[in-house]
Amino acid sequence: MVLILKIYMGFVIIVMLLYMVRHALFSINRLFKHQRMYYHDIYDDDMPSVSVLIPMYNEEQVLCDVMEALLQCEYDRDKLEIIPINDCSVDATPLLLDEYSRKYPFIRPLHRSSGERGKPAGLNEAMKIAQGEIIIVFDADYKPAKGLIKHLASAFLDPEAGAVMGRVVPYNADKNILTKLIYLERAGGYQADQQARYNLRLIPQYGGTVGGYRKDLMLSFGGFNTRVLAEDTELTYRLYCNGYKVLYANAAECYEQSPETWSVRSRQIRRWSRGHNSVMFRYFIPVILSKHMTFMEKFDGLMLLGIYATPFILALGIIVSMALFLLGKMTILAGWWFAFFLAAYTNYGNFAPFYEIGSALQVDGIRKNIRVMPMMGMMFYFYLWNISLGFLDAVLDRMTQRKVSWDKTLRFNNSEEKR
Repeated sequence: MVLILKIYMGFVIIVMLLYMVRHALFSINRLFKHQRMYYHDIYDDDMPSVSVLIPMYNEEQVLCDVMEALLQCEYDRDKLEIIPINDCSVDATPLLLDEYSRKYPFIRPLHRSSGERGKPAGLNEAMKIAQGEIIIVFDADYKPAKGLIKHLASAFLDPEAGAVMGRVVPYNADKNILTKLIYLERAGGYQADQQARYNLRLIPQYGGTVGGYRKDLMLSFGGFNTRVLAEDTELTYRLYCNGYKVLYANAAECYEQSPETWSVRSRQIRRWSRGHNSVMFRYFIPVILSKHMTFMEKFDGLMLLGIYATPFILALGIIVSMALFLLGKMTILAGWWFAFFLAAYTNYGNFAPFYEIGSALQVDGIRKNIRVMPMMGMMFYFYLWNISLGFLDAVLDRMTQRKVSWDKTLRFNNSEEKR
């Protein structure tokens, strides 16, 4: 038993080192290496037809923001339709959508009052009536920029492109400490991590909002799996396992409302972890066996699949180190060394505030939020707990085959942030 515990500790250290090196390499690439061009400067006279889908459930607080922003988007109206998906809302959402539909014929709300609930089910139903070749998805609390639809649609001039992902930028970053920290995470995750993976031709991830995909291709896959909460992550791996790519459009910015309370953020993170780990269980072996992916795509794909499992691995490593100490198999010096290593990894590896976040802020030229970076150490323990709970949820889902239910992120009144 002691030998098994020591082997596990060695495994934890190896995992931490791998992710730490990964973050460092991505940061170096973003700061100092050649940046791969996107398609935003290449426009064809015959751009594809686009259907914009917006899943909604009780979105009266934020609905008008996303609809007004979409009305300002620069795209041929003859090739654009907007389908807000009212998923059994009980507030003023359906009334507001019908009002928009009366004013603008290309806004065609889908009102769902029965059937399976949740974002994947709503998207599946909307795709059946969508007329566009390309599906672009926004969450209801997002504000797309004027040129965003054109930026995203241009990616599909590349026949290998199965999906495209834009950049997410919180617009309520200055609300409190939590929103400031989420802003840092978003900056590192998109400006550094996603762009570096795109540069290196690895696996940029389709994120479920501020992105698009080919409708016919998705329908040929049978639509989204309604038993998976992370439908975006699953789409990413479906595409790569079938020979298609995900492109990343760093200049295609869309503005989101970040959670403003710790309780809302904890539920959101737990749901993400549950969904992502469910995809990991489903696709770990298919990625290894895929004939359409290069060795480096597979390696990066496995690392990406494991990103929401590492906090649980680390938490278990802490427990193992304590057990070895209590069994007298680890000296105080060795125990403190492991704790120091874990703390160093927390700050420099897994969430990488001094790697990818620092690199992103340097590229963006935004330094006002640097002063809150030391608090990322506190965020680690917050995420350690909630992501680990999500991992255990996914394990139980896998073992019991229980039905998952969608837990919508609470919206906040954003009247002060109107753009």
